[in-house]
Amino acid sequence: MANEHEIPARADVPAEYRWNLSKLSESDASWDASLKAFEAMMDRIPGFRGTLAASSDSLYAALSFNKEYSMADERLGHYAHLRQTEDEGDSGSRGRMARYMMAATKGSGAWSWLAPELQRVPDESIKAWMAEERYAEFRVFLAKILRYKPHVLSEGEERLLALAADSATTPQEAFSVLTNVDLDFGSVDTPEGPRPLSQSTFSSFMHNPDRSVRRAAYQRFYAEYDAHKNTIAQLYAGQCKLDSYQSSVRGFSSSRARELFADDVPESVYDNLVSTVNDNLPVLHEYYAIRKKALGLDELRHYDVYAPLVGQVKVEHSWEEAVGVIAEALAPLGTEYVSTLRSGLLGGWADRYENKGKRSGAFSAGSFFGDPYILMNYKSDVIRDVFTLVHEGGHSMHSYYSAESNPFMHYGYTIFEAEVASTFNEALLFDYMTKNARSAELKAYLLASRVDDILATLFRQTMFAEYEHRAHSMLEAGEPLTVDALRGEYRGLLTKYFGPEMRLEETSDLEGLRIPHFYNSFYVYKYATGISASIALSKKVLSGEKGATERYYDFLRSGGSRFPIEALKVAGVDMSSPEPIKAACSEFARLCGELKVALKV
Repeated sequence: MANEHEIPARADVPAEYRWNLSKLSESDASWDASLKAFEAMMDRIPGFRGTLAASSDSLYAALSFNKEYSMADERLGHYAHLRQTEDEGDSGSRGRMARYMMAATKGSGAWSWLAPELQRVPDESIKAWMAEERYAEFRVFLAKILRYKPHVLSEGEERLLALAADSATTPQEAFSVLTNVDLDFGSVDTPEGPRPLSQSTFSSFMHNPDRSVRRAAYQRFYAEYDAHKNTIAQLYAGQCKLDSYQSSVRGFSSSRARELFADDVPESVYDNLVSTVNDNLPVLHEYYAIRKKALGLDELRHYDVYAPLVGQVKVEHSWEEAVGVIAEALAPLGTEYVSTLRSGLLGGWADRYENKGKRSGAFSAGSFFGDPYILMNYKSDVIRDVFTLVHEGGHSMHSYYSAESNPFMHYGYTIFEAEVASTFNEALLFDYMTKNARSAELKAYLLASRVDDILATLFRQTMFAEYEHRAHSMLEAGEPLTVDALRGEYRGLLTKYFGPEMRLEETSDLEGLRIPHFYNSFYVYKYATGISASIALSKKVLSGEKGATERYYDFLRSGGSRFPIEALKVAGVDMSSPEPIKAACSEFARLCGELKVALKV
């Protein structure tokens, strides 16, 4: 853009800098017409009810219509979501998303009979019908539903649960509104004058090189949480109670067992992650010793853990230059991967720059029909944005190959697998940029960034996973989740993970009350397993191991055709073993050694 530092209105963003959503819908008016047609489809749903066990033709007809309905649902939902993120303040987009959600919720209730009725089809019948050639596109879909047979309730009970789905989001939504809207964090005095403190600006303050600014922001931020700690603790306790209720009514032994069942991930994988990371905490403690010495501190405080170890390096990459660097870095994956991603990033896949009202951050949103779209708020003078772009590009290429290689009913992959494809790309970019760094300062900066990334994704997310499990286990053992109980558990983990170099604040354990991912229970461990798998796989590709690149392509093409542990075995890594976690911890230790030399501490 002519001047990236001037934030334009959405209407003023040139078309070549926006994503092209025409594969999802030609226009807003076209979307409106599609929504009406979608709502009309619901009238046909009851006609299939009670027919599934009648014959192979009856079951096939119901599944075919369900596929048609689901395709329409995905198109509508993706378009509405993406249009809303372009400008969160646009009432037309918000209204469109609200209309979609109302229709989708109604449709979910209308289809609530499907899974219970499938469970009642005699096993011998459904096995024989699934063997027919025409059922090929439905086999994985059916197999994943049928494995839930011990946990599916009666038709009436399933309908009640489906209708309660919206109200079940209350703890999460109340937490979001309270922490993002109602809490008033005020402002922080800086050498440049007062600056507003909020959920989104807090991380910027924690990266400020001025320790007095970090301290002031930290104290002000957590003072506000301290004033609302009882309310927020009750919201999280409510989430845990909801998880426990849902797992209990479906016959699971615990909330964790229920959440891991969907991906067919043994609970031993979760336990292996926590125990292996715990065994390797001395390497994390050594990093904090390096950080303390590099910052020249007498004692390391909680507000010092994100302070930059290397000053901001002046390197600029225009969007086109960033795409060029990414293409060079990903060259080990071959011309097919690189050329596809390059043309997408330079074409209509990405919404490149910030505009007024646009959602902050970045994401990739793949679908079966549209391109694997990427939202960015790209800044040419921020090196991290190049890594963000390659990260989201990894997600998008995973979506691209999954949709290309699988039928609609099982093209979607799991979050467990998603974090592999994104962090794999980051590993290749880091390797390329450090080998081609033009200065020792740039190399030190890249090393510090990579170490912090692995720390945040492997160690920190494992700490979060350990906390989630403890909180749910306490509740399931009959212990009340009071604010003091939750803080006590979290403080113990902070002490264990940060080690002897850290001097915690009285309010440090309030951090456990502000993590939004805890309202999407037993999710964060997937970040840690994902980066462990990607480190192992990227080393195989970068070393030129025979067949490694082809196996990685097989993984990307798996989509939802396999459960994640099996899909990763195809790629060449066994996440049911602790070995990939051990290797990731060893890589972290190696990089810390290089960083120590680079920082001369």
